Amino acid sequence: MAPQHPASPFFRRPPFLFRRTHRDTARAPRILLALACAALVGCTGTFDGSQPGRAAIADSTLPPAKAFAAAHPQPPQRANRDIARDFLDLHFNLEGGGTLPVFTRFDGPITLRVTGAPPPGFEHELTRLLARLRNEAGIDITRANGDSARITIETVSRKAIRKALPKAACFVVPNVTSLRDFRRKRRSPDTDWTRMRQRDNLALFLPSDVSPQELRDCLHEELAQALGPLNDLYRLSDSVFNDDNVHTVLTGFDMLILRATYAPELRTGMTRAEVAARLPGILARLNPRGQGIPPRPLPATPRRWIAAIETALGPDTRLSERRLAARTAVEIGRASGWRDHRQAQGLYVLGRLIQADAPDSAQALFASAMEILRGQPGTELHQARIRPRMAAYAIARGQPDAALTLLEPVPEIAARYENAALLSTALMMQAEALDLAGQFDAASAVRLDSLGWARYGFGPDWAVRAKLREVANLRPH
Repeated sequence: MAPQHPASPFFRRPPFLFRRTHRDTARAPRILLALACAALVGCTGTFDGSQPGRAAIADSTLPPAKAFAAAHPQPPQRANRDIARDFLDLHFNLEGGGTLPVFTRFDGPITLRVTGAPPPGFEHELTRLLARLRNEAGIDITRANGDSARITIETVSRKAIRKALPKAACFVVPNVTSLRDFRRKRRSPDTDWTRMRQRDNLALFLPSDVSPQELRDCLHEELAQALGPLNDLYRLSDSVFNDDNVHTVLTGFDMLILRATYAPELRTGMTRAEVAARLPGILARLNPRGQGIPPRPLPATPRRWIAAIETALGPDTRLSERRLAARTAVEIGRASGWRDHRQAQGLYVLGRLIQADAPDSAQALFASAMEILRGQPGTELHQARIRPRMAAYAIARGQPDAALTLLEPVPEIAARYENAALLSTALMMQAEALDLAGQFDAASAVRLDSLGWARYGFGPDWAVRAKLREVANLRPH
């Protein structure tokens, strides 16, 4: 077994599956504005109420959070041969470099219950997700009527989660029913995924005191791993099973992986070779379109690159070390000849980390990342998270037309992929650019439209107002 990297959730003994707290640093809308503000215009931290729309927002109660209605998953755009390889690596490989000996899944109907104090809106998100799992993945999963279920979702405070796993935003554990049960069994083999030979009972621990989007993101990722594969792969551009956290709700690819996981041809206890022998027929039946697409297998992601990018994204690492790690990731990608989303990720992360001191160089890195992504199908969301970074640069330099051109496609893309933080940020920035261009009425309308999405993406009033201040301070004064 290969040595396990400390950043991997499988490094722990016993290992646990969790969503890392650095995920916000990988998402443009969560960290863009404070850095861009400090780097580009020397923010004062005051809220400019000179425009009527902005003043009204500053003095009023914000509207309630909006919510997404229908999902818009796109079917996989890749060959079944490539998807079969992904399926095997997701189910049998571990992030730390080890392997799992057998295939596991739930057998029979799956029941689910919710405990704790779920916040408003959670029931809506859970109902939507369970319906998608039934309809798109064909999984027999329902809410339990009583106090027992095969899957327990417990909503607890962020503090409680950090106390249990300091680097986790949320996590899933086998063979426990509550956080108290987890603390009692933490060192037990029962909670070790690598020793699991069948799935009987699992518990998800989700934060109840975060924004609606953050809670939903945790719900999608942790429930998907509870039901299906345990691994994440950076080479996947169209999946939540990727630690870059570009996709945060289950995609068409993810639903295909889960549907194949519960195909009748497979059963718990199969070896990798046994699963591999059945996958071509399963995928031909479930995804006939993928039979006619030529394979385009991406090379495996080296452990050195993974270690570098995780260090670059680490919230508890010194900035100088993070910058060095990001440069290392970019150099590894160049030496490997990459022209895919992974190299774009390295360029984007490096640009973000140097933007405060070298905004011109950062803008060039963002442009290089965009050039790579434009040549790779299915990366519109990757591009959409870079565009606000580049637009902030234009706004700070008094170039509203350039900013509006960069931002124009972002709201529609963000809405389709259900990223309210990105959607609201793009709308706020569009409003600032319109103000800068003298289109004050249009700016007020767009800014007001951003608020409900900001409540979903960022949470309480104070967080939304902070985003409004940060965006307002991008403008040259």
